[in-house]
Amino acid sequence: MKISQRLSQAVQAKVDRIGQVAILTNTQGSPFALCHQQDLDLIDSLTVHRDPFAAREIAKLDEEGEFRFLKAALNLKRGWLLLLADEEELRQALDLFYPAAVGLWLAREDGRIHVQNLRPKLKRQTGMYRFAHTISDEGAQALVAKECHPENCSKMILWHLDEEVPLKESPALCKEENQSARQIPLLCEEACNHLVSQCRKVAKAEADQAKAL
Repeated sequence: MKISQRLSQAVQAKVDRIGQVAILTNTQGSPFALCHQQDLDLIDSLTVHRDPFAAREIAKLDEEGEFRFLKAALNLKRGWLLLLADEEELRQALDLFYPAAVGLWLAREDGRIHVQNLRPKLKRQTGMYRFAHTISDEGAQALVAKECHPENCSKMILWHLDEEVPLKESPALCKEENQSARQIPLLCEEACNHLVSQCRKVAKAEADQAKAL
């Protein structure tokens, strides 16, 4: 069954949210619609869009006009209503708001999601990022707790430092506890490019400190 069909079935079964996006049915003549979760009581006053690819522009900038480099950050702007003609347009729009999130959710449901731990990913880096793999376990643990905190990113981390070293308990790992059964989870199956770049900075700072000592 296609992803769009499974998504439609889930929505018909009352799944009604992903991240900060509310999923609506039978709204203003459209079978599916999306809006910011905080705008559910303002439907009639929202700016209407009918092209699923409008999601790309909506998700690009926050309320202050700053670029959203993390699509799972809790800074999606408000004031819009996206009317969608069918289940395929629904899938397209959600993929633009939260890239690959629906597919990862279904893969996890099917038991076939592939998780990449942090250190193997760092060891594959080349060029200016090849130094990132030298980050200490302590530095990596602290960085994940900071950068992946729910205030910065709403994704649920599935990976560890490596097979022998799990991530320490922190708010970054407690996101699933706040998930509703009617919510499509945002899954993090491997560290994002932003975290990799921050690993490089921490590794360099650790190396500079060691030289100074």
